[in-house]
Amino acid sequence: MSKPDLDAATQFLAANGRVVDRRRLERLFAGGEATPVRDAVAAYRNPDGGFGQGLEPDGRDPATQPAAIALALGILDEADAWDAGLVSGACDWLQAHAPAEGGSTFVEPTIEGWPRAPWWVPEPGSPASLVSTGQIAGLLHGRGFSHPWLDRATDLLWDRIGQLSAPGPYDMIGVVSFLNQVPDAARAERTLGQIGPTLLGLVALDPEQPGETHSPLSFAPRPDSRARALFDDAVIQAHLDHTAAGQRDDGGWTFNFPAWSPAAELDWRGYITVSTLVTLRDNGRL
Repeated sequence: MSKPDLDAATQFLAANGRVVDRRRLERLFAGGEATPVRDAVAAYRNPDGGFGQGLEPDGRDPATQPAAIALALGILDEADAWDAGLVSGACDWLQAHAPAEGGSTFVEPTIEGWPRAPWWVPEPGSPASLVSTGQIAGLLHGRGFSHPWLDRATDLLWDRIGQLSAPGPYDMIGVVSFLNQVPDAARAERTLGQIGPTLLGLVALDPEQPGETHSPLSFAPRPDSRARALFDDAVIQAHLDHTAAGQRDDGGWTFNFPAWSPAAELDWRGYITVSTLVTLRDNGRL
């Protein structure tokens, strides 16, 4: 069984990581304070209250993007650096830019003309996205944060989940992120049972499966994740073994989706290295 080398990961982040990810590592594994994480996230904040500036490595435009808001809130949450002012501003932006049905888009049209991953394409009509809406709503529910945007987004998600038809794996990441944290636990668990067969059809249960696959840990990263009940413990342990063994010679972890630019690749590796260490720690592997 491989044991992650935290010192090597620290050296990788020092050589290659963004300030925000170095601050995450410091906070989560070296007794660092919450304020530097908050300040590092705030550096990506726009005057309109949202987040952009390339915080989400696949979108390099300065304007606010929902995916950048999701990443910002996730970092504030994991580091216990939650800041009501930053979060309220982001929610106000989401409310002001929500699609007609509520929620949030996946990519805002402001991305046009800026470097971005080829899959960052605004959809005609700017419909609500399950992945961005679900991830953001889940984080806000997990923190018990109230906002009118969240009320509409929650209604939208329950409605869309009840009508799921051939969702993709990223759609399901948004769905499960929401169900893992929405307060109505009984309804969430019942719904997870209903969508379980669909989810299992999108997950690589074999950790050695090649390609752009999605691990059970993508949907149930913590032992207390509601979605963890969908997976056998042996499967979870096999994926934890595989994840721990994935540390590279340079000390970092990498990803299995396309790297569209050298800068985005390093930004993602820094972010994923810290996130992987968090998952391994939360599951008793560090």
